[in-house]
Amino acid sequence: MTQVEDTSRSMRLDRESFAQGYFENAVYRHWGPYEDVPEADLEADLEKFVEDEPTEAEFDEFRTTIALFGAGEEAVTEDLMPLGLALDDIDKQMFVSSQIYEEAKHTQFFDRYWRNVIDPVAEELGYEVTSPTDQRYFGEAYVKLFDKNEAAMNRLLEADTPENRAKAYCHYHLVIESVLAQTAYFGLQSSFSDSGSDEVALREFPNLNGLVGGITKIRSDEGRHVGFGMNEVRRLIHDEGVDPEIVQDTLQSLMPHVAGIVQSAANVATDPVPLVEYSRDKLTRRVEILTESDAAVPPVDELVKIEGADDAGAASDD
Repeated sequence: MTQVEDTSRSMRLDRESFAQGYFENAVYRHWGPYEDVPEADLEADLEKFVEDEPTEAEFDEFRTTIALFGAGEEAVTEDLMPLGLALDDIDKQMFVSSQIYEEAKHTQFFDRYWRNVIDPVAEELGYEVTSPTDQRYFGEAYVKLFDKNEAAMNRLLEADTPENRAKAYCHYHLVIESVLAQTAYFGLQSSFSDSGSDEVALREFPNLNGLVGGITKIRSDEGRHVGFGMNEVRRLIHDEGVDPEIVQDTLQSLMPHVAGIVQSAANVATDPVPLVEYSRDKLTRRVEILTESDAAVPPVDELVKIEGADDAGAASDD
């Protein structure tokens, strides 16, 4: 085999590139799903939930949301691999490798929460103990959205074109991470903390510091992931000539799945209406940033902050 010499760069990394900046931000803000979410906080969540005595329907709605998150994080951990293979820029490859690692950490957090809080609460309240992989939790809209995401990513291995890359980023970074996940995190934050919106929860629930502390750190990671995808789609539109309508049509085609997931996972203890409105507003703001020539993706330090959260590493809703 003939080895091809790489003469395109003098240094291995481009420290000025946005992707390298995102990677460095990920390293700086590293957290662990065990050591940085104290066991005492999970024990307190368990005690508060048992004392609150939710109805079985209310509790099942809550654990459905946790099951959807756990499965979603596991799926995107797997589905991002083709993008890593398709990329030929070391700085972007490094960032995507950090993102895969972070998605795996998120999977670990939700697995831990199910074992340490969900199952023990069910046992204490005399409700059925279920598995987070039970198919009852995954409706048609959810399955279709993630199947389409997997297909969009795998397409890069067959035809790595600018249009297919844009579609892949739209599925993964802009709909699943930016719209669906951020909407669901917003719903949990609103229901189980003093921040968020008072319109989401249909009754007052206890503050679950273990859950909210964990998702605050996860949302920080997701803000960085979304920013990476937005930067890439903007570049594909404005530098590589991808038709903005391809991006808008892809995003719009996936929104019915998002609405279907939100509506099927809510209604008992959570009002789906403000969440669907929140998701639509998210999409509108994303499209504006992507397509308007004078718009800009917020700096990464803004993307990893959550408005109204106490944690300094929380993610922005920009």
